[in-house]
Amino acid sequence: MSAVNFLIVQADQLNAFSLGAYGNGVVQSPNADTLAANGVVFDAAYCNSPLCAPSRFSMMAGQLPSRIAAYDNAAYFPANVPTLAHYLRAMGYLTCLSGKMHFVGPDQLHGFEERLTTDIYPADFGWTPDWERSDERIDWWYHNLLSVKQAGVAEITNQLEYDDEVGAQALARIYDLARGGDERPFCLFASFTHPHDPYATRKRYWDLYDPADIDMPHVPTIPYDDLDPHSQRLHDVSDMGRFEISDDDIRNARRAYYGNVSYIDEWLGKLLGALRDTGLADNTVVLLLSDHGDMLGERGLWYKMSWFEHSARIPLIVSAPHLFDAKRVAPPASLVDLLPTLVEIAAESGSESPPETIDGLGGASLVPSMAGSGDDEGEVIGEYLGEGAIAPLLMIRRGLYKYVHSQPDPPQLYNLDTDPSELTNLSGEADVADIEAAFAAEVGERWDEEDLKREVIADQARRRLLHQALGAGQVTPWDYQPSRDASQRFMRNTKDLNELEASSRFPPLE
Repeated sequence: MSAVNFLIVQADQLNAFSLGAYGNGVVQSPNADTLAANGVVFDAAYCNSPLCAPSRFSMMAGQLPSRIAAYDNAAYFPANVPTLAHYLRAMGYLTCLSGKMHFVGPDQLHGFEERLTTDIYPADFGWTPDWERSDERIDWWYHNLLSVKQAGVAEITNQLEYDDEVGAQALARIYDLARGGDERPFCLFASFTHPHDPYATRKRYWDLYDPADIDMPHVPTIPYDDLDPHSQRLHDVSDMGRFEISDDDIRNARRAYYGNVSYIDEWLGKLLGALRDTGLADNTVVLLLSDHGDMLGERGLWYKMSWFEHSARIPLIVSAPHLFDAKRVAPPASLVDLLPTLVEIAAESGSESPPETIDGLGGASLVPSMAGSGDDEGEVIGEYLGEGAIAPLLMIRRGLYKYVHSQPDPPQLYNLDTDPSELTNLSGEADVADIEAAFAAEVGERWDEEDLKREVIADQARRRLLHQALGAGQVTPWDYQPSRDASQRFMRNTKDLNELEASSRFPPLE
């Protein structure tokens, strides 16, 4: 048996509630829905940090953010941290990235043998927050609600331009893999930046939706004084009091967001079509996931950076009909489980033997769950250490309960079975006192919060100094520069035309 290939399609800021496969009756995502109908759907999948870079670093490394200092969107990702790309490459895989991964630092590959595009976000330390000046907004890069006020139609944007390239490069690479002479199995990441704000979509996706059909937030805006302290800080850090947000603004933003979900779904369909057309589909495991969600106006909040479900819950769909029957998995899972899952699937399908795990992992393989023999309770551990926080914001999801803890704030405990909208904080209730006490004790065992806070603040200070220094005089960017030798593309007089025409066809000539 030949080792399976992997196609991993990652969206950005796509919450699980915005796909038909997870019960959304408005959004048009037919390719994702078909993938889900034939695959394994994780009903309670989470990121391990609801922010782009730390979520992706923890996913790539299979480690919790604090273990690898993945604190925020300008955190340094060291080159000596083994990633899933390193593990698969050591097992004989060709590893390839098209699109966003938000690596920060001079290593822009982290185990990927090939990278087809640059990143959409900067690779330097410019986006470092400052917990010691948490009341100060850094206006040139912090979120604000202009993306909600300006939601609507745009035929081209910075992000559409980027994702058009991401999709085109990934699509071309699939055809190259089918035509090429490399016999290795492949792991291809196609990592898009949509439906991340700003909420601007092309007219043809906008027109898929009647404004009257756009569902409004299930939990309407909660008055500022009634928000929990962290939500108040997110309100302030995103300057949400600056703009009056109307129902039309909310509806337009959600309509554009759904339009961009349909845009990503269309790219998913093209990539799946290329696998079918080249005969690669039967031996390719396809995964669809996101790095975190988007509040989309729930509770009056937008974007991410919190542990509420719309911010932290992500889609996770694994389609491998030749390996796993279609099913839904209820127990919680998270992105740190991806590395051990891919390694186990690769090893069991006939790849080279996996290397020993060096540092231990923060997650566990989901293969037992996909095979129908997993843990009935499940577990997710989360850490948020970015802007909007003033101390580590820690989360444990186990079974039916979610517990959120930060030293400056009152704890939060929710039963997600009876209260999926997280409207009733059970902390302090007598009938869950034992459950809350167990969670609180576990927080004390897992984390030294004071030490972690000191290290976050010290690391922020180091990076701010480095950013200032590295921006003086001649600047040497870390941003990835894709290398393409156009002199050897298509027909050149160093080639035999007959051989070129034959080798570039698929299916190959007899």
